[in-house]
Amino acid sequence: MRFVNVVLTAVSFICVGPSAFGACVHVGGGVITNVGVITADRTLGVSTGDIRGAVGVQIVGQSPGINGTTVFTVHHYWVTDAGDTIFLAPAQLTAVPVAPGLFAIVTYPVSLNGGTGKFQGATGNFNLIGEADFNAGQIGLRYSGQICFASED
Repeated sequence: MRFVNVVLTAVSFICVGPSAFGACVHVGGGVITNVGVITADRTLGVSTGDIRGAVGVQIVGQSPGINGTTVFTVHHYWVTDAGDTIFLAPAQLTAVPVAPGLFAIVTYPVSLNGGTGKFQGATGNFNLIGEADFNAGQIGLRYSGQICFASED
């Protein structure tokens, strides 16, 4: 019976194509935001690359990490140029202080768990690295990872 299921799955994939099961794609690009636009704990900016649009982040917590790092807990707001909203799980980014008010963002894993439009039912993970300059109120990041879109029934 197991062999029959494997054969049926393979035949379905060949006949209907990968869109029947959803498609996973690599994504990458950049994010540039300004800090303290609405309140001191919020950023607003733009994203480029595969997920172009507007991005906002709320810093909801800050704690000391290992080896002198700082861990920021954040909540995201992301709307694409097409008007789709992307739902992201709360995340923690780890930053290394470089100078007073200046941080190198060394780990920043983000999990996508759906959204609207094209992102309805999508899942994915990507990581960001970059710099946060709280003196100038600017953050610059690079993201890369994978998004798996739901099948188009």
